[in-house]
Amino acid sequence: MPENSIPTLYEWAGGMPAFEELTNVFYDKVLKDELLEPVFKQMSGEHRLHVAHFIAEVFGGPELYSTEEGSHFKMIQKHLFKHLTEQHRKRWVTLLLQTADEINLPDDPEFRSAFVAYIEWGTRIAVLNSNTDQLLMNPTEPMPKWGWGVPGGPFPG
Repeated sequence: MPENSIPTLYEWAGGMPAFEELTNVFYDKVLKDELLEPVFKQMSGEHRLHVAHFIAEVFGGPELYSTEEGSHFKMIQKHLFKHLTEQHRKRWVTLLLQTADEINLPDDPEFRSAFVAYIEWGTRIAVLNSNTDQLLMNPTEPMPKWGWGVPGGPFPG
């Protein structure tokens, strides 16, 4: 990375190993959680890796998810008819943020602001899509791209 360039959220977090660790530790918690376990108990063995690749790509990492594992549209489709509630969403967010702390994802306010903003946005959309029977979305809609947002990058101090 050239000097003075702002790293992507993906780079700042530690690259793919950080996202794979995040989803592995997180889904271990999910499968022990009385509220979330029934929703996720049938997930495929690849689910954790797919979620890691999806989040990593959204945060500026390699396009593994969209080129090899699906598309934004296909990911949205996976939530249809799941009937997720606000209680599910809040528990999912809580466990993910606990996991981020446990695995030592960066905790600077700039990174965490962007990370939490995406998680909040994405989980709210998942709840909406899980409670509809018709997906009004263009199947070719690109993957979301998430950056530093208003802060403009990590604080250099």
